[in-house]
Amino acid sequence: MVSNKSDFTQGNILHKLTLFMLPILGALVLQAAYGAVDLLVVGHFGTTAGLSGVSTGSQVLNLVTFVVTQLAMGVTVLIGRYLGEKHPEQIGAVFGGAAFVFSILAAVLFVVMVVFAQPIAVLMQAPEAALGQTVNYVRICGCGIFFIVAYNLLSAAFRGLGDSRSPLIFVLVACIVNIVGDLVLVAGFGLDAAGAALATVLAQAVSVVCALVMLRRKALSFTVRRADVRLNPQCRKFLSIGLPLALQEFLTQFSFLALCAFVNRLGLEASSGYGVACKIVNFSMLIPSALMQSMASFVAQNVGAGNQRRAKQSMYTGLGIGLVIGCAVFALVFWKGDVLAGLFTKNAAVVANAFAYLKGFAPNHRNSILFTMLVTLTATIRPYSRWRRASSKRCWCACRWPIT
Repeated sequence: MVSNKSDFTQGNILHKLTLFMLPILGALVLQAAYGAVDLLVVGHFGTTAGLSGVSTGSQVLNLVTFVVTQLAMGVTVLIGRYLGEKHPEQIGAVFGGAAFVFSILAAVLFVVMVVFAQPIAVLMQAPEAALGQTVNYVRICGCGIFFIVAYNLLSAAFRGLGDSRSPLIFVLVACIVNIVGDLVLVAGFGLDAAGAALATVLAQAVSVVCALVMLRRKALSFTVRRADVRLNPQCRKFLSIGLPLALQEFLTQFSFLALCAFVNRLGLEASSGYGVACKIVNFSMLIPSALMQSMASFVAQNVGAGNQRRAKQSMYTGLGIGLVIGCAVFALVFWKGDVLAGLFTKNAAVVANAFAYLKGFAPNHRNSILFTMLVTLTATIRPYSRWRRASSKRCWCACRWPIT
């Protein structure tokens, strides 16, 4: 049975969408704080090489995290549809199949990030002085990739069930652990980039434990049987939704990796400045990301209930909010980007490089928000679209890389 708070097929759209979005936004802010705190602590208590190592290594981690998050969006949408269709008995198979698929994905990522950490750092054109720091960061984060994948899958399941508050609670605990870990390992023991990576992995592990405890205590309308944890028919359904979104995100993040590799050739200050700018960009995208994840559950329930008109109204409401947010963030980043960059480091050269990137990025921010939201909502209403894949490829191959 879906409670009134998590039933998105009735009631005021803007009111319910906002209430559902706020906890998701809070969780995303705290999750993004992992990387931001890493940069803040390393920037103030570590070395410039360590700051560059965290900047470059976090680009790799961002690619993995964002792709996994978009892949898990298929789980969110499918659970939301089954709730809208009043078929909660199907959710157990969705959850079991997702656990199997994401476990395999985590194992593959573990091997790639741990075994090939050095080639990845070299491919990223990490400055020679920061190569060792980058390798350490990538390798340690690779060791904890199971926790990162598990956290994103569990969060997707909670959102699909219409619960956006539980992920906020366990990520809050994890954020506190990460801050304490950074201060102890980086500022206290001087472990630099390695200390930041260890603190991040420990925080993710705590978030997964909290999520599992809260899931066991939650009154669920379905059960997950041992027989469900396999490649079952539900896997194809959530992958048909999540894979195109993951591909789009992969192409986008890969283009940022290419930018990072080009910038790394310019030296430590440029590399560190780009890393700081990317953290600010990530923060600027948090509200649109929260809005997209909220709307995925919102629209999915209405599609499942056969209420196409309300689903489209929800989509247009979200796009309107996204437009307003995009314009506001553009103004802040374009005119006050140097102030934002100064929060992460006192190095004037790093701040100048970060501000230069932000001024070039800001004009595209609004269009990026609307485009990404439109793609995500298309995936919710129409699970597989050639247009989405083609548009991402054009953006990557014909625009960002050649201009760089």
